[in-house]
Order: sequence, then structure tokens, then C-alpha cells
Amino acid sequence: MASVKPLDGITVIEIGHSVAGPYAGFILAELGAKVIKLERPGGGDYARGWGPPFWRGDAAIFHGLNRNKQAISADLSDPAEAARVKALIVDEVDVVIQNMRFGALERLGFGAADLKAIKPGLIYCNIGAFGATGPLRENPGYDPLMQAFSGMMSILGEDGRPPIRVGVSIIDMASGMWAAIGVLGALLERGRTDEGGVVDCSLLETALAWMLNPVTSYLCSGKMPKRVGSASPDIVPYQAFETQTGYMMVAAGNDNLFRRLCEAIGKPDLASDPRFATNKDRVVNRAVLIPILAETLRERPADHWFGVFDAAGIPNGPIHTVDQVVVHPQVEALGILQKVNGDTMQLLGLPVSFDGARASLERVAPSVGQDNGVYFPKQLTKEVNS
Repeated sequence: MASVKPLDGITVIEIGHSVAGPYAGFILAELGAKVIKLERPGGGDYARGWGPPFWRGDAAIFHGLNRNKQAISADLSDPAEAARVKALIVDEVDVVIQNMRFGALERLGFGAADLKAIKPGLIYCNIGAFGATGPLRENPGYDPLMQAFSGMMSILGEDGRPPIRVGVSIIDMASGMWAAIGVLGALLERGRTDEGGVVDCSLLETALAWMLNPVTSYLCSGKMPKRVGSASPDIVPYQAFETQTGYMMVAAGNDNLFRRLCEAIGKPDLASDPRFATNKDRVVNRAVLIPILAETLRERPADHWFGVFDAAGIPNGPIHTVDQVVVHPQVEALGILQKVNGDTMQLLGLPVSFDGARASLERVAPSVGQDNGVYFPKQLTKEVNS
């Protein structure tokens, strides 16, 4: 597959750790930017230890987040080492991405104002916890805290059950995605004006953005959203149903699809029932309709319903486990699982293609300070390579 590098020629320093900052760097690296990961000497990014499983000495998760990057290590509190990093930024870097604790880099002379004073064309991206302003701006924050704080956990799961969170770091990764989008916008603006800029995003703002539907509904109606498990609060039927052989997902997202569903399960009268005629009616009468559908779907195995619903053009599908999805022919056809240089480890690629080609995996995640010799003429006094 051809290499896709729309950001070829752009150099990024990622002063980040864990997920949000590295995911932003991951996106830009996949798009062809040269991303240099700056870590503390010694242990480096805390995510290196987030295992098992481990591969090549670092956590598998770390490899997923930090592929296609280079790495340097430096102690920014050491004046000589800090000066070398600043010289590198002035000479080569277009973008700085950071997700350190609020104020940490400013205290070291690496804040946006500090670096833009010596390089006005620099684009500086902050990924904060609670945001750049407000009474909580200095507080630390992590993905599950933001799922809780934003109200997201209040709408997940089922009524009467303990609060749950989305099982992946959706807020961290989405914050990295918004950071990358902001950087791309700033690069376009710089192309017009030759001026750099500061991009601010945060975990809380990202979490609130994902809450668009429930927040908008509440602001309009004043009614609190309810927890409805796998279902949608706005569309019925649009949820998981149990069959003889396990659960499946059914998404009859409009009135026409609902009519087809009723015919496919042998209950056409449901579609003409005034309680269920429109989606608005079905939402109001959810508690009546869903048990009727559930009882019918439990009478046959999932494979039967897959065939029936596919033939009727009704969106449906299995609820895969991880081991099932990674070997599915559709996933294989997309080529999103990638290897590099004959290694056995597979990593997920960027979920976007250009002219039919996906960005290639060219480098596995680097070790701490692996590229110090490339960027610093002399070894840093406190350099520790691993």
C-alpha cells in the first residue's frame, strides 16, 4: 500500500504522557509529520509500564499510541539540557503538543508564551484537564474522572445499577483527536499569515462535546435523561436483543425500517398500532413495545435473524468479542491492523485513508531517548537510553 504523508515536512515535539498527548502525536505521525517524543530520562512516559502484556520491554498499549515516532530524553529543569531542547525547537519544530499538569511547563520556561517569544511561527497545543480557564483549571484530571464529571456516567448502563464508564479511554483519545484537528487548523492559518498560534483543548471540553445529545435535550425540555442500557433514548427500537444463541443489535432507525421489522418478525400489526406508528410514539411507549419484540426475537437463534433482517434491509449485527472482531473478514479487508518490518505484533492504524491508501506503519514505538544522538550534537549529561 502506498505511503500517505500529507504532513510531510512538518515537525512536532510531543511533551506528553499517558494517552491524550501521545494520541494527538500518533495522529500527526500517521499523517506524515515527524513527531519527536520528549520524555524524562530514565523511565520516560508512564504508559510504558501499563501492562502486562509487554512487547520489546514496553506495554503493548504504549506501542499502540507511540508508533511512527522518534524519541529524545531531556531533563528540562537542567539549564544546559533545556537550552538544547529550545535550540531544537527554534531550528526544526513547527508544533509543540503538551499534556503535562497545568503550569508545569511554564515553570520550566517551556510554556506557550516562552516558546512563541523565541519562535513566533510556532504552533503550541495545550491539552488540559479542566480547561485553560475557570476555577478548576489547575486540578489534575483523568479519563474516568471526566466521564463522571461531565455527566456521561449518569446516562450509561441501566437504572438501578451502579454507575459505569465507557470501557476504553474515549475522553483521552478524543481529546488527542481534537488537539490534532486544532493543530491542522492552525497549520492552515499559518500558511496564510505566517503566524503561529496557541491551540487549547481539554478532557472536560471533549467529554462535554460527546454529551451533545443529552445536554441539548435537557436544555430544551428540562427533563433528566434516563439510563436505557444498550438502547437509544431517542430512537426505538435501537438496542440489543436476546436470541436463542445470545445477543444481537437491532437498529430500526426510522418509521420505514420499523415497518419492515414488524413484517420480518411476522407481526405487521405492530406497525399500524397507533402506539407505535411513529418514532415519537414508540419512544413514549417503549415499555410496551420492547417486551413484545424481545419475546419474539428470543424464539429463534441469532443466525436466523441475521438472515431475515439482512434480506429485509434492516440494520443489525452481532455483538462481537475482541477476539472475534480482529479476525473478521471485513476488518481484514480494511487493512487497519498493521505490522512493521516482519514483526509479529499487530497495531491499529489511523481510521482514515487518502485516495484509497492508509498511512503505513514504518516504525514501532521508540525506546527512551533513542534518537538523542540524531538531535543533540553531544550526549546530554543526564541522558539515559533504554
